[in-house]
Amino acid sequence: MQLLMNAKEVEAYIDEVFPQIENYGFQIEGLEVGKISVSMKVSKEHLRPGGTVSGPTMFTLADCASYLIVLAHIGKVALAVTTNLNINFIAKPDGDLIADAKLLKLGKRLAVCEISIRSKTKNLLVAHATATYSIPPSR
Repeated sequence: MQLLMNAKEVEAYIDEVFPQIENYGFQIEGLEVGKISVSMKVSKEHLRPGGTVSGPTMFTLADCASYLIVLAHIGKVALAVTTNLNINFIAKPDGDLIADAKLLKLGKRLAVCEISIRSKTKNLLVAHATATYSIPPSR
């Protein structure tokens, strides 16, 4: 396994093919072979009643972190898509989040990731997810 794009290249590519990602407040904090850390600034739009970060927000962060780690390893393949994502919510988040994703498997057609989401302020694990991405065949 090797990186085909560094963090700046991944961010530039995402800005090109998925510019609306800017609305989510994601930032790559670290990228190395098999691992990525993606932070997210939480705003009022991400909150549900009771002041906690909504489940769909954390689901989106897990999905994005998976997509970014897959792209970093397979290159510019915009049509890699989520085929499955399972998330378990563990604790109430407080403020900004960080997702640490790692590739468990990178095959020709499928990539499997594990994602841990934690609150940045307390470094508390708030959600755990697994994701599978389908990689389109080369032309």
